[in-house]
Amino acid sequence: MSLFWIILAILAVVAVAFALGRGRAVAAVAGDTRLLHSRPVYHGMFAALLAGIAGFAALILWPQLARLLNITDISRVILAAVVVGLSILAAVWAFTRIDAGFRARNMFERLVRGVLILCSLIAIATTVGIVLSLVFESAEFFRQYPWQKFFLSTSWAPNFQGNSDLGILPLLWGTLYISAIALLVAVPIGLFAAIYMSEYASPRVRGVVKPLIEVLAGIPTIVYGLFALMTVGPMLRDYFAQPLGLGDSGSSVMTAGLVMGIMIIPFVSSLSDDIINAVPQSLRDGSLGLGATPSETIRSVVLPAALPGIVGAVLLAASRAIGETMIVVLGAGASARMDLNPFEAMTTITVKIVSQLTGDTDFAAPETLVAFALGLTLFVITLALNIVALYIVRKYREQYE
Repeated sequence: MSLFWIILAILAVVAVAFALGRGRAVAAVAGDTRLLHSRPVYHGMFAALLAGIAGFAALILWPQLARLLNITDISRVILAAVVVGLSILAAVWAFTRIDAGFRARNMFERLVRGVLILCSLIAIATTVGIVLSLVFESAEFFRQYPWQKFFLSTSWAPNFQGNSDLGILPLLWGTLYISAIALLVAVPIGLFAAIYMSEYASPRVRGVVKPLIEVLAGIPTIVYGLFALMTVGPMLRDYFAQPLGLGDSGSSVMTAGLVMGIMIIPFVSSLSDDIINAVPQSLRDGSLGLGATPSETIRSVVLPAALPGIVGAVLLAASRAIGETMIVVLGAGASARMDLNPFEAMTTITVKIVSQLTGDTDFAAPETLVAFALGLTLFVITLALNIVALYIVRKYREQYE
């Protein structure tokens, strides 16, 4: 019996438990629902939720229990019988609790709160697990490779036969260079689009323009990468790099930066638009009442008031740009170097993380473990940017709520 049918069976038990629980509550008071402490729907939801929790908990925990009991060869039919049986038993126990005075609403809300707390703990545990895995593997890397060479060397030359030079500076330079170009593209376009949508566009135009801009956020990054490889790169090479004598490659920092900037425009425009709209209308009215023009009001009143939130939006967009991989792989190449020429091929930290973990690799070698050190460094950088952005946005929201 496949996993799909087991899940479908649990959902069927949940649906039946809801209907029977609701009906049992109504029958307990002979149809006069005014005598019930909670509405019949809460009795049904209590039974359904309890059955669902029991069934899915058994389905999730069964592999660990089977491994402990050394019964991993058990058939799927028995697994389905155990899981569905526990779900039915939970529903039956819920039915025995249902009567006129049963506080079904209170119990249902406690169960929901418990599920929400569990989901929060899972999210926190996942984050902690990711950080610990990076820290432990990075510590093993630094036991084999000097941290001074990793953070201060300007050469990146991994060699699985030994004598590798694993300096992060060329990768960090490429990451920051490409991200800076992306922000130079995205911030002006996104901010001006946000100003137009919030201050000048009619509701009808805004209802069309904003969704169209946000479509850019839904395009897969591999599509952006192909666009960089097939269109933007050759165009920059033929019309700018070669005529100016700056290079002959279609893969370059400029190619990846421009396409990445297009990708993160919605991050800047949507967040900035929401932030500008949150500025109290009374500030605009006061400025216009004193004789200022709409453009002067935007420049001298609205933007200064929204500046903390806009800065937060830019920092969040920067975090998104720093972590991008596919656009860099197809648009900027894989050459680890430190150069000011934007038409030269370079690479980023994320690209090298993928390359070091791809193929038949030895996870005890520093050439593989360096990927975790790179990941930890990138995690710290993006975490710092996100903390700064969230702090600024929170301060802004507290000011205008």
